[in-house]
Amino acid sequence: MIQNIVDGFLVGSILSLGAIGLTMAMHMLRFANFSHAELLSVGAYAALVFDALFSAVLPIIATAIGPLSLTWALTLATILSMGITGLSAIAIDKLVFKRVRAKGGELSMVFASFGVAMIIRNILGLIFGLDPVLYSQDIVFAIMVSADPLLLVKPDQVFTLVAALVIMFILHLVLSRTTFGYSLRAVAENPTLAQVSGINLNRMIVLIWLIGGGLAAAAGVFYGLTNQINPVLGRDLVLPIFAATIVGGIGSIYGAVLGGFLVGLASNLALTILPSGYSPAVPFLIILAVLLIRPHGLFGEERA
Repeated sequence: MIQNIVDGFLVGSILSLGAIGLTMAMHMLRFANFSHAELLSVGAYAALVFDALFSAVLPIIATAIGPLSLTWALTLATILSMGITGLSAIAIDKLVFKRVRAKGGELSMVFASFGVAMIIRNILGLIFGLDPVLYSQDIVFAIMVSADPLLLVKPDQVFTLVAALVIMFILHLVLSRTTFGYSLRAVAENPTLAQVSGINLNRMIVLIWLIGGGLAAAAGVFYGLTNQINPVLGRDLVLPIFAATIVGGIGSIYGAVLGGFLVGLASNLALTILPSGYSPAVPFLIILAVLLIRPHGLFGEERA
Protein backbone atom coordinates (compact mmCIF):
# COMPACT_ATOMS: atom_id res chain seq x y z
CA MET A 1 0.00 0.00 0.00
CA ILE A 2 2.76 2.47 0.95
CA GLN A 3 4.70 1.61 -2.22
CA ASN A 4 1.60 2.24 -4.34
CA ILE A 5 1.03 5.62 -2.66
CA VAL A 6 4.62 6.72 -3.35
CA ASP A 7 4.40 5.54 -6.96
CA GLY A 8 1.05 7.31 -7.24
CA PHE A 9 2.59 10.63 -6.24
CA LEU A 10 5.29 10.16 -8.87
CA VAL A 11 2.78 9.43 -11.62
CA GLY A 12 0.54 12.23 -10.35
CA SER A 13 3.29 14.83 -10.68
CA ILE A 14 3.74 13.90 -14.34
CA LEU A 15 -0.01 13.96 -15.00
CA SER A 16 -0.30 17.35 -13.27
CA LEU A 17 2.29 18.93 -15.55
CA GLY A 18 0.49 17.57 -18.59
CA ALA A 19 -2.96 18.60 -17.35
CA ILE A 20 -2.10 22.26 -16.69
CA GLY A 21 -1.70 23.17 -20.35
CA LEU A 22 -4.68 21.04 -21.35
CA THR A 23 -7.08 22.63 -18.87
CA MET A 24 -6.13 26.17 -19.92
CA ALA A 25 -6.52 25.40 -23.62
CA MET A 26 -9.79 23.52 -23.12
CA HIS A 27 -11.34 26.32 -21.08
CA MET A 28 -10.23 29.14 -23.33
CA LEU A 29 -10.66 27.56 -26.77
CA ARG A 30 -13.70 25.45 -25.77
CA PHE A 31 -12.62 22.11 -27.25
CA ALA A 32 -11.15 18.84 -26.04
CA ASN A 33 -7.63 18.78 -27.46
CA PHE A 34 -6.79 15.09 -27.80
CA SER A 35 -3.44 15.95 -29.37
CA HIS A 36 -2.13 17.65 -26.21
CA ALA A 37 -0.75 14.39 -24.80
CA GLU A 38 1.32 13.96 -27.95
CA LEU A 39 3.32 17.01 -26.88
CA LEU A 40 4.74 14.81 -24.10
CA SER A 41 6.11 12.54 -26.83
CA VAL A 42 7.47 15.50 -28.79
CA GLY A 43 9.26 16.82 -25.71
CA ALA A 44 10.62 13.40 -24.75
CA TYR A 45 12.08 12.75 -28.20
CA ALA A 46 13.35 16.31 -28.60
CA ALA A 47 15.28 15.87 -25.34
CA LEU A 48 16.59 12.53 -26.61
CA VAL A 49 17.95 14.16 -29.77
CA PHE A 50 19.56 17.12 -28.00
CA ASP A 51 20.95 14.85 -25.29
CA ALA A 52 22.77 12.80 -27.93
CA LEU A 53 23.96 15.98 -29.66
CA PHE A 54 25.30 17.61 -26.48
CA SER A 55 26.93 14.35 -25.36
CA ALA A 56 28.72 14.03 -28.71
CA VAL A 57 29.92 17.64 -28.79
CA LEU A 58 30.86 17.90 -25.10
CA PRO A 59 31.46 14.40 -23.67
CA ILE A 60 32.36 15.93 -20.30
CA ILE A 61 28.71 16.85 -19.66
CA ALA A 62 27.50 13.34 -20.47
CA THR A 63 28.34 12.14 -16.96
CA ALA A 64 25.58 11.26 -14.52
CA ILE A 65 24.66 13.68 -11.75
CA GLY A 66 25.34 11.92 -8.46
CA PRO A 67 23.22 8.77 -8.01
CA LEU A 68 20.88 9.73 -10.84
CA SER A 69 20.87 8.43 -14.40
CA LEU A 70 20.24 12.06 -15.38
CA THR A 71 23.23 13.78 -16.98
CA TRP A 72 24.08 17.45 -17.40
CA ALA A 73 23.59 16.97 -21.14
CA LEU A 74 20.05 15.69 -20.61
CA THR A 75 19.36 18.57 -18.21
CA LEU A 76 20.27 21.11 -20.89
CA ALA A 77 18.39 19.06 -23.47
CA THR A 78 15.26 19.12 -21.29
CA ILE A 79 15.30 22.91 -21.02
CA LEU A 80 15.77 23.23 -24.77
CA SER A 81 13.06 20.65 -25.50
CA MET A 82 10.59 22.64 -23.37
CA GLY A 83 11.12 25.64 -25.63
CA ILE A 84 10.97 23.56 -28.82
CA THR A 85 7.77 21.82 -27.75
CA GLY A 86 6.17 25.12 -26.74
CA LEU A 87 6.97 26.55 -30.17
CA SER A 88 5.63 23.36 -31.77
CA ALA A 89 2.34 23.82 -29.90
CA ILE A 90 2.11 27.40 -31.21
CA ALA A 91 2.86 26.22 -34.76
CA ILE A 92 0.16 23.51 -34.54
CA ASP A 93 -2.36 26.11 -33.41
CA LYS A 94 -1.40 28.50 -36.21
CA LEU A 95 -1.40 25.84 -38.93
CA VAL A 96 -4.42 23.79 -37.85
CA PHE A 97 -6.55 24.87 -34.91
CA LYS A 98 -6.72 28.58 -35.73
CA ARG A 99 -7.93 27.84 -39.26
CA VAL A 100 -10.47 25.30 -38.04
CA ARG A 101 -11.72 27.77 -35.39
CA ALA A 102 -12.37 30.34 -38.10
CA LYS A 103 -14.45 27.94 -40.20
CA GLY A 104 -15.92 25.31 -37.92
CA GLY A 105 -17.28 24.67 -34.45
CA GLU A 106 -16.12 22.80 -31.38
CA LEU A 107 -16.79 19.39 -32.91
CA SER A 108 -14.56 20.21 -35.87
CA MET A 109 -11.79 21.17 -33.46
CA VAL A 110 -12.08 17.83 -31.66
CA PHE A 111 -11.83 15.91 -34.93
CA ALA A 112 -8.88 18.06 -35.95
CA SER A 113 -7.11 17.28 -32.68
CA PHE A 114 -7.53 13.53 -33.33
CA GLY A 115 -5.94 14.04 -36.74
CA VAL A 116 -3.06 16.06 -35.32
CA ALA A 117 -2.44 13.39 -32.68
CA MET A 118 -2.24 10.64 -35.30
CA ILE A 119 0.07 12.71 -37.50
CA ILE A 120 2.47 13.47 -34.65
CA ARG A 121 2.45 9.85 -33.45
CA ASN A 122 3.19 8.45 -36.90
CA ILE A 123 5.89 11.03 -37.68
CA LEU A 124 7.69 10.12 -34.46
CA GLY A 125 7.35 6.42 -35.28
CA LEU A 126 8.69 7.01 -38.80
CA ILE A 127 11.71 8.99 -37.57
CA PHE A 128 12.65 7.11 -34.40
CA GLY A 129 11.11 3.69 -34.99
CA LEU A 130 8.55 1.89 -32.87
CA ASP A 131 10.93 0.27 -30.38
CA PRO A 132 11.07 1.76 -26.86
CA VAL A 133 14.25 3.66 -26.00
CA LEU A 134 15.94 4.78 -22.79
CA TYR A 135 17.73 8.00 -21.96
CA SER A 136 20.46 6.03 -20.22
CA GLN A 137 21.60 2.42 -20.39
CA ASP A 138 23.03 2.65 -16.87
CA ILE A 139 21.14 0.63 -14.28
CA VAL A 140 20.05 2.69 -11.27
CA PHE A 141 19.08 0.46 -8.37
CA ALA A 142 16.23 1.30 -6.04
CA ILE A 143 17.06 2.30 -2.47
CA MET A 144 15.28 0.59 0.41
CA VAL A 145 13.73 3.41 2.42
CA SER A 146 11.86 1.12 4.77
CA ALA A 147 11.92 -2.62 5.42
CA ASP A 148 8.59 -2.87 7.27
CA PRO A 149 6.57 -1.92 5.38
CA LEU A 150 8.77 -2.51 2.34
CA LEU A 151 9.39 0.74 0.43
CA LEU A 152 11.77 0.96 -2.53
CA VAL A 153 12.49 4.26 -4.26
CA LYS A 154 14.81 5.04 -7.16
CA PRO A 155 16.83 8.27 -7.05
CA ASP A 156 15.38 9.20 -10.45
CA GLN A 157 11.88 8.95 -8.99
CA VAL A 158 12.75 11.30 -6.14
CA PHE A 159 14.31 13.78 -8.57
CA THR A 160 11.29 13.61 -10.90
CA LEU A 161 8.85 14.31 -8.09
CA VAL A 162 10.92 17.17 -6.64
CA ALA A 163 11.59 18.73 -10.06
CA ALA A 164 7.89 18.60 -10.98
CA LEU A 165 6.92 20.22 -7.67
CA VAL A 166 9.54 22.95 -8.19
CA ILE A 167 8.21 23.69 -11.70
CA MET A 168 4.66 23.88 -10.37
CA PHE A 169 5.77 26.15 -7.52
CA ILE A 170 7.51 28.49 -9.99
CA LEU A 171 4.31 28.57 -12.06
CA HIS A 172 2.37 29.37 -8.90
CA LEU A 173 4.68 32.33 -8.19
CA VAL A 174 4.28 33.59 -11.74
CA LEU A 175 0.48 33.29 -11.56
CA SER A 176 0.15 34.88 -8.12
CA ARG A 177 2.91 37.52 -8.03
CA THR A 178 3.23 39.02 -11.52
CA THR A 179 1.02 41.12 -13.77
CA PHE A 180 1.57 38.60 -16.52
CA GLY A 181 0.37 35.89 -14.16
CA TYR A 182 -2.78 37.80 -13.28
CA SER A 183 -3.57 38.24 -16.97
CA LEU A 184 -2.84 34.60 -17.74
CA ARG A 185 -4.95 33.35 -14.86
CA ALA A 186 -7.78 35.70 -15.82
CA VAL A 187 -7.78 34.37 -19.37
CA ALA A 188 -7.70 30.78 -18.12
CA GLU A 189 -10.63 31.41 -15.77
CA ASN A 190 -12.80 33.68 -17.96
CA PRO A 191 -11.56 34.53 -21.47
CA THR A 192 -14.50 36.79 -22.35
CA LEU A 193 -14.25 38.94 -19.25
CA ALA A 194 -10.47 39.13 -19.58
CA GLN A 195 -10.79 40.44 -23.15
CA VAL A 196 -13.33 43.06 -22.06
CA SER A 197 -10.84 44.18 -19.40
CA GLY A 198 -8.28 45.00 -22.07
CA ILE A 199 -6.18 41.83 -22.14
CA ASN A 200 -4.91 40.86 -25.59
CA LEU A 201 -6.56 37.47 -26.02
CA ASN A 202 -4.59 36.43 -29.10
CA ARG A 203 -1.30 37.10 -27.33
CA MET A 204 -2.46 35.13 -24.31
CA ILE A 205 -3.48 32.21 -26.53
CA VAL A 206 0.07 32.08 -27.86
CA LEU A 207 1.54 32.23 -24.35
CA ILE A 208 -0.79 29.52 -23.07
CA TRP A 209 0.24 27.23 -25.93
CA LEU A 210 3.88 28.03 -25.15
CA ILE A 211 3.53 27.32 -21.43
CA GLY A 212 1.36 24.25 -21.94
CA GLY A 213 3.78 22.81 -24.48
CA GLY A 214 6.77 23.49 -22.25
CA LEU A 215 5.16 21.81 -19.25
CA ALA A 216 4.12 18.85 -21.41
CA ALA A 217 7.72 18.47 -22.59
CA ALA A 218 8.96 18.42 -18.99
CA ALA A 219 6.35 15.78 -18.18
CA GLY A 220 7.47 13.68 -21.15
CA VAL A 221 11.12 13.81 -20.12
CA PHE A 222 10.30 13.01 -16.49
CA TYR A 223 8.24 10.04 -17.68
CA GLY A 224 11.18 8.88 -19.78
CA LEU A 225 13.55 9.07 -16.80
CA THR A 226 11.56 6.45 -14.94
CA ASN A 227 10.15 4.52 -17.92
CA GLN A 228 10.86 3.85 -21.55
CA ILE A 229 9.76 6.33 -24.19
CA ASN A 230 8.06 5.33 -27.42
CA PRO A 231 5.91 7.00 -30.10
CA VAL A 232 2.67 5.89 -28.40
CA LEU A 233 3.54 7.56 -25.10
CA GLY A 234 0.94 10.25 -25.70
CA ARG A 235 -1.74 7.71 -26.56
CA ASP A 236 -1.09 5.86 -23.31
CA LEU A 237 -1.27 9.03 -21.19
CA VAL A 238 -4.09 10.94 -22.89
CA LEU A 239 -6.86 9.35 -20.80
CA PRO A 240 -5.13 9.90 -17.40
CA ILE A 241 -4.36 13.52 -18.35
CA PHE A 242 -7.98 14.12 -19.34
CA ALA A 243 -9.11 12.47 -16.11
CA ALA A 244 -6.87 14.83 -14.12
CA THR A 245 -8.29 17.82 -16.00
CA ILE A 246 -11.90 16.78 -15.44
CA VAL A 247 -11.39 15.90 -11.78
CA GLY A 248 -9.77 19.26 -11.05
CA GLY A 249 -12.28 21.22 -13.10
CA ILE A 250 -11.76 22.51 -16.62
CA GLY A 251 -10.13 25.94 -16.50
CA SER A 252 -8.67 25.58 -13.00
CA ILE A 253 -4.87 25.42 -13.03
CA TYR A 254 -4.67 24.45 -9.37
CA GLY A 255 -7.44 21.94 -9.90
CA ALA A 256 -5.38 20.31 -12.68
CA VAL A 257 -2.45 19.93 -10.27
CA LEU A 258 -4.62 18.34 -7.59
CA GLY A 259 -6.47 16.24 -10.15
CA GLY A 260 -3.19 14.85 -11.48
CA PHE A 261 -2.13 13.67 -8.04
CA LEU A 262 -5.58 12.20 -7.29
CA VAL A 263 -5.67 10.26 -10.56
CA GLY A 264 -2.12 9.03 -10.05
CA LEU A 265 -2.89 7.86 -6.54
CA ALA A 266 -6.19 6.24 -7.54
CA SER A 267 -4.61 4.40 -10.48
CA ASN A 268 -1.79 2.98 -8.37
CA LEU A 269 -3.95 2.14 -5.36
CA ALA A 270 -6.30 0.28 -7.69
CA LEU A 271 -3.44 -2.14 -8.38
CA THR A 272 -3.84 -3.46 -4.84
CA ILE A 273 -7.27 -4.87 -5.67
CA LEU A 274 -7.25 -5.15 -9.48
CA PRO A 275 -4.98 -7.06 -11.88
CA SER A 276 -2.48 -4.80 -13.64
CA GLY A 277 -4.22 -5.41 -16.95
CA TYR A 278 -7.26 -3.47 -15.73
CA SER A 279 -5.31 -0.40 -14.57
CA PRO A 280 -5.75 1.52 -17.88
CA ALA A 281 -9.52 1.48 -17.25
CA VAL A 282 -9.20 3.30 -13.91
CA PRO A 283 -8.88 6.83 -15.39
CA PHE A 284 -11.97 6.15 -17.52
CA LEU A 285 -13.91 5.09 -14.45
CA ILE A 286 -12.73 8.22 -12.64
CA ILE A 287 -13.98 10.39 -15.50
CA LEU A 288 -17.39 8.69 -15.41
CA ALA A 289 -17.64 9.05 -11.63
CA VAL A 290 -16.77 12.76 -11.69
CA LEU A 291 -19.18 13.49 -14.55
CA LEU A 292 -21.99 11.75 -12.63
CA ILE A 293 -21.28 13.20 -9.18
CA ARG A 294 -19.69 16.60 -9.82
CA PRO A 295 -19.65 17.39 -13.56
CA HIS A 296 -17.76 20.68 -13.15
CA GLY A 297 -14.94 19.07 -11.14
CA LEU A 298 -13.44 20.04 -7.79
CA PHE A 299 -12.54 23.63 -8.70
CA GLY A 300 -14.42 24.18 -11.93
CA GLU A 301 -17.26 26.64 -12.26
CA GLU A 302 -20.75 25.20 -12.56
CA ARG A 303 -22.34 26.34 -15.77
CA ALA A 304 -25.97 26.86 -16.46
